[in-house]
Amino acid sequence: MSEKEPLFSPKNRKLIFNPLSKENPITVQVLGICSALAVTVKMKPAFVMSVSVIAVLALANVIVSLLRNTIPNRIRIIVQLVVIALLVILVDQLLKAYVYDVSKQLSVFVGLIITNCIIMGRLEAFALGNKPWASFLDGIGNGAGYGLILMIVAFFRELLGSGSIFGYHVIPDAWYIKNGGFYENNGLMVLSPMALIVVGVIIWVHRSRNRDLIEGK
Repeated sequence: MSEKEPLFSPKNRKLIFNPLSKENPITVQVLGICSALAVTVKMKPAFVMSVSVIAVLALANVIVSLLRNTIPNRIRIIVQLVVIALLVILVDQLLKAYVYDVSKQLSVFVGLIITNCIIMGRLEAFALGNKPWASFLDGIGNGAGYGLILMIVAFFRELLGSGSIFGYHVIPDAWYIKNGGFYENNGLMVLSPMALIVVGVIIWVHRSRNRDLIEGK
Protein backbone atom coordinates (compact mmCIF):
# COMPACT_ATOMS: atom_id res chain seq x y z
CA MET A 1 0.00 0.00 0.00
CA SER A 2 1.47 3.36 -1.04
CA GLU A 3 1.58 6.31 1.35
CA LYS A 4 -1.08 8.19 -0.65
CA GLU A 5 -3.46 5.25 -0.90
CA PRO A 6 -6.63 5.75 1.20
CA LEU A 7 -6.90 3.61 4.29
CA PHE A 8 -10.11 2.07 2.99
CA SER A 9 -9.36 1.96 -0.73
CA PRO A 10 -11.21 -0.61 -2.88
CA LYS A 11 -8.19 -2.90 -2.56
CA ASN A 12 -8.24 -2.65 1.22
CA ARG A 13 -12.00 -3.11 1.43
CA LYS A 14 -11.61 -6.39 -0.44
CA LEU A 15 -9.31 -7.60 2.34
CA ILE A 16 -12.22 -7.22 4.75
CA PHE A 17 -15.20 -8.27 2.67
CA ASN A 18 -13.84 -11.04 0.39
CA PRO A 19 -13.27 -13.46 3.29
CA LEU A 20 -16.94 -13.10 4.21
CA SER A 21 -17.93 -14.86 0.98
CA LYS A 22 -15.78 -15.88 -1.97
CA GLU A 23 -12.58 -16.29 0.06
CA ASN A 24 -14.17 -17.54 3.26
CA PRO A 25 -11.61 -19.56 5.28
CA ILE A 26 -14.15 -22.26 6.20
CA THR A 27 -16.44 -22.64 3.20
CA VAL A 28 -13.81 -22.05 0.51
CA GLN A 29 -10.43 -22.87 2.05
CA VAL A 30 -11.91 -25.49 4.46
CA LEU A 31 -9.76 -24.29 7.37
CA GLY A 32 -10.65 -24.07 11.06
CA ILE A 33 -13.22 -26.87 10.85
CA CYS A 34 -12.31 -28.42 14.23
CA SER A 35 -13.29 -25.41 16.33
CA ALA A 36 -16.33 -24.86 14.12
CA LEU A 37 -17.55 -28.28 15.23
CA ALA A 38 -16.54 -27.96 18.87
CA VAL A 39 -17.87 -24.60 20.07
CA THR A 40 -21.13 -24.17 18.17
CA VAL A 41 -23.63 -25.88 20.48
CA LYS A 42 -24.55 -22.45 21.85
CA MET A 43 -24.29 -19.03 20.23
CA LYS A 44 -22.66 -17.29 23.19
CA PRO A 45 -19.45 -19.38 23.26
CA ALA A 46 -19.38 -19.32 19.45
CA PHE A 47 -19.53 -15.52 19.53
CA VAL A 48 -16.79 -15.26 22.14
CA MET A 49 -14.60 -17.67 20.15
CA SER A 50 -15.21 -15.61 17.01
CA VAL A 51 -14.19 -12.36 18.70
CA SER A 52 -11.14 -14.07 20.21
CA VAL A 53 -9.97 -15.38 16.83
CA ILE A 54 -10.52 -11.98 15.19
CA ALA A 55 -8.45 -10.27 17.88
CA VAL A 56 -5.63 -12.81 17.79
CA LEU A 57 -5.48 -12.97 13.99
CA ALA A 58 -5.56 -9.19 13.48
CA LEU A 59 -2.90 -8.48 16.11
CA ALA A 60 -0.71 -11.42 15.07
CA ASN A 61 -0.83 -10.24 11.46
CA VAL A 62 0.26 -6.75 12.48
CA ILE A 63 3.10 -7.95 14.71
CA VAL A 64 4.46 -10.41 12.14
CA SER A 65 4.16 -7.77 9.41
CA LEU A 66 6.18 -5.32 11.52
CA LEU A 67 8.84 -7.98 12.11
CA ARG A 68 8.79 -9.51 8.63
CA ASN A 69 12.08 -7.97 7.49
CA THR A 70 13.94 -9.01 10.65
CA ILE A 71 12.74 -12.61 11.06
CA PRO A 72 15.26 -15.17 9.75
CA ASN A 73 13.50 -17.49 7.34
CA ARG A 74 14.65 -20.63 9.14
CA ILE A 75 12.89 -19.69 12.40
CA ARG A 76 9.85 -17.83 11.04
CA ILE A 77 7.40 -20.58 12.08
CA ILE A 78 8.76 -20.55 15.63
CA VAL A 79 8.45 -16.75 15.82
CA GLN A 80 4.89 -16.90 14.51
CA LEU A 81 3.94 -19.52 17.08
CA VAL A 82 5.45 -17.44 19.89
CA VAL A 83 3.48 -14.38 18.78
CA ILE A 84 0.23 -16.35 18.51
CA ALA A 85 0.80 -18.10 21.85
CA LEU A 86 1.40 -14.80 23.63
CA LEU A 87 -1.79 -13.29 22.22
CA VAL A 88 -3.84 -16.41 23.00
CA ILE A 89 -2.61 -16.38 26.61
CA LEU A 90 -3.67 -12.74 26.94
CA VAL A 91 -7.09 -13.48 25.43
CA ASP A 92 -7.54 -16.51 27.68
CA GLN A 93 -6.76 -14.46 30.78
CA LEU A 94 -9.19 -11.73 29.73
CA LEU A 95 -11.94 -14.30 29.19
CA LYS A 96 -11.32 -15.83 32.60
CA ALA A 97 -11.42 -12.39 34.18
CA TYR A 98 -14.56 -11.04 32.50
CA VAL A 99 -16.61 -13.96 31.10
CA TYR A 100 -15.54 -16.87 33.25
CA ASP A 101 -18.64 -18.97 32.57
CA VAL A 102 -18.06 -18.79 28.82
CA SER A 103 -14.36 -19.46 29.33
CA LYS A 104 -15.28 -22.70 31.10
CA GLN A 105 -17.56 -23.70 28.23
CA LEU A 106 -14.83 -23.07 25.68
CA SER A 107 -12.40 -25.07 27.81
CA VAL A 108 -9.24 -26.06 25.92
CA PHE A 109 -10.47 -24.68 22.62
CA VAL A 110 -9.26 -21.17 23.43
CA GLY A 111 -5.75 -22.55 23.83
CA LEU A 112 -6.12 -24.43 20.56
CA ILE A 113 -6.40 -21.10 18.73
CA ILE A 114 -2.60 -21.36 18.74
CA THR A 115 -2.80 -24.21 16.23
CA ASN A 116 -5.73 -22.82 14.25
CA CYS A 117 -4.66 -23.26 10.64
CA ILE A 118 -6.46 -20.07 9.58
CA ILE A 119 -4.10 -17.97 11.71
CA MET A 120 -0.92 -19.73 10.65
CA GLY A 121 -2.10 -19.65 7.04
CA ARG A 122 -2.69 -15.90 7.00
CA LEU A 123 0.62 -15.16 8.71
CA GLU A 124 2.44 -17.21 6.09
CA ALA A 125 0.41 -16.17 3.07
CA PHE A 126 -0.16 -12.51 3.84
CA ALA A 127 1.49 -10.89 6.86
CA LEU A 128 5.02 -11.95 5.85
CA GLY A 129 4.66 -10.13 2.53
CA ASN A 130 2.52 -7.08 3.29
CA LYS A 131 2.54 -3.93 5.39
CA PRO A 132 0.87 -3.66 8.82
CA TRP A 133 -2.35 -1.87 7.83
CA ALA A 134 -3.16 -4.29 5.03
CA SER A 135 -2.24 -7.19 7.32
CA PHE A 136 -4.54 -5.82 10.03
CA LEU A 137 -7.46 -5.62 7.60
CA ASP A 138 -6.70 -9.12 6.30
CA GLY A 139 -6.80 -10.41 9.87
CA ILE A 140 -10.11 -8.68 10.58
CA GLY A 141 -11.62 -9.98 7.35
CA ASN A 142 -10.56 -13.60 7.73
CA GLY A 143 -11.44 -13.64 11.42
CA ALA A 144 -14.87 -12.23 10.63
CA GLY A 145 -15.36 -14.76 7.84
CA TYR A 146 -14.54 -17.55 10.27
CA GLY A 147 -16.84 -16.06 12.92
CA LEU A 148 -19.71 -15.67 10.46
CA ILE A 149 -19.81 -19.40 9.75
CA LEU A 150 -19.48 -20.20 13.46
CA MET A 151 -22.47 -18.01 14.27
CA ILE A 152 -24.61 -19.51 11.50
CA VAL A 153 -23.86 -23.04 12.65
CA ALA A 154 -24.44 -22.13 16.31
CA PHE A 155 -27.74 -20.43 15.45
CA PHE A 156 -29.26 -23.57 13.95
CA ARG A 157 -27.76 -25.92 16.54
CA GLU A 158 -28.96 -23.89 19.52
CA LEU A 159 -32.37 -23.07 18.06
CA LEU A 160 -33.22 -26.60 16.94
CA GLY A 161 -31.31 -28.40 19.69
CA SER A 162 -32.25 -26.30 22.71
CA GLY A 163 -35.06 -24.03 21.55
CA SER A 164 -33.09 -20.93 22.49
CA ILE A 165 -30.96 -18.13 21.02
CA PHE A 166 -28.06 -16.75 23.06
CA GLY A 167 -29.50 -18.66 26.02
CA TYR A 168 -32.93 -17.06 25.77
CA HIS A 169 -35.81 -19.45 25.23
CA VAL A 170 -37.59 -18.44 22.00
CA ILE A 171 -39.90 -21.38 21.28
CA PRO A 172 -43.20 -21.06 23.23
CA ASP A 173 -43.71 -23.66 25.94
CA ALA A 174 -47.18 -24.38 24.56
CA TRP A 175 -45.60 -25.78 21.39
CA TYR A 176 -43.85 -28.63 23.22
CA ILE A 177 -45.35 -32.11 23.19
CA LYS A 178 -45.17 -32.33 26.99
CA ASN A 179 -47.58 -29.39 27.13
CA GLY A 180 -49.93 -30.80 24.52
CA GLY A 181 -48.21 -29.22 21.53
CA PHE A 182 -46.41 -30.63 18.51
CA TYR A 183 -42.74 -29.71 18.96
CA GLU A 184 -39.71 -31.35 20.59
CA ASN A 185 -36.08 -30.22 20.63
CA ASN A 186 -33.83 -32.23 18.33
CA GLY A 187 -31.23 -33.82 20.58
CA LEU A 188 -29.06 -34.70 17.59
CA MET A 189 -28.33 -31.01 16.99
CA VAL A 190 -26.22 -30.77 20.16
CA LEU A 191 -23.97 -33.63 19.02
CA SER A 192 -20.76 -33.00 17.05
CA PRO A 193 -21.81 -35.02 13.95
CA MET A 194 -24.67 -32.57 13.36
CA ALA A 195 -22.22 -29.68 13.43
CA LEU A 196 -20.31 -31.37 10.62
CA ILE A 197 -23.53 -31.86 8.67
CA VAL A 198 -24.57 -28.22 9.14
CA VAL A 199 -21.13 -27.01 8.01
CA GLY A 200 -21.36 -29.34 5.01
CA VAL A 201 -24.77 -27.93 4.06
CA ILE A 202 -23.44 -24.36 4.37
CA ILE A 203 -20.48 -25.22 2.12
CA TRP A 204 -22.82 -26.87 -0.41
CA VAL A 205 -25.18 -23.86 -0.49
CA HIS A 206 -22.30 -21.41 -0.70
CA ARG A 207 -20.60 -23.20 -3.59
CA SER A 208 -23.85 -23.79 -5.43
CA ARG A 209 -24.38 -20.01 -5.42
CA ASN A 210 -20.77 -19.37 -6.45
CA ARG A 211 -20.14 -21.76 -9.33
CA ASP A 212 -16.83 -20.11 -10.14
CA LEU A 213 -15.41 -21.56 -6.93
CA ILE A 214 -16.05 -25.07 -8.26
CA GLU A 215 -14.86 -24.33 -11.77
CA GLY A 216 -11.71 -22.67 -10.46
CA LYS A 217 -12.26 -19.40 -12.28
